[in-house]
Amino acid sequence: MLIEILSEDKSGAVVVERLVKRIIDNEGVDAEVNVHPHRGCGSLPKDMTAKPPKFANSLLDLLPSELRAYNKVYGGKDLILVIAIDSDDKDPQALRQEIYAVASKFAPNIRSVVGISTEEIEAWMLGDKNAICDAYPDCNTEILDSYEQDSVCGTWEILCRAISENAEDLIEIGYPAIGHYKALWADNISKYMLPQKNVSPSFNTFKMALITALKNPVPIYRRREF
Repeated sequence: MLIEILSEDKSGAVVVERLVKRIIDNEGVDAEVNVHPHRGCGSLPKDMTAKPPKFANSLLDLLPSELRAYNKVYGGKDLILVIAIDSDDKDPQALRQEIYAVASKFAPNIRSVVGISTEEIEAWMLGDKNAICDAYPDCNTEILDSYEQDSVCGTWEILCRAISENAEDLIEIGYPAIGHYKALWADNISKYMLPQKNVSPSFNTFKMALITALKNPVPIYRRREF
């Protein structure tokens, strides 16, 4: 089996890749896992049948084209395509259904699994407090305990305040400089993350969708209405 992961950035890529590998190990599945980070979320093109602009590099901008390519090369083969993205300020359920609809249209012969982290990938990291404490033993557990799981509250800022002594300076600097730190946090914390211990609802929705795809050779959306 081959599992291809399309993620919106490098920090999300490392978290999703490690979690996917641990999920398939727990399920006793032998698979090659490849991850392909993009440069941001972007938006689905108005004309999804058109060739992407020359310099397009975000996940949603390229998604219809990439789905067509995967369907052409891997259609009917033992492949699962994972599409992992943050919801940001969008409704997670609506975004999930929209991406599944695009996948069913442009890659009907491939099992696609959509992972939507509520607001940001840090929600999945905050879903495993033990992993955070293992990676950062001096973290502020009061801040971690005050976080309402999968709430839209400035998720990366919560994590930053819990693990960084100079959190307010980093938060003030913000993007794009913070991207380096987000990638570092993701790498350090995901080393310790365990899928079975994660309490993030959005992560567990993804986990169950992946397990379902592992057990079903036919794309699940063929039997689902959106």
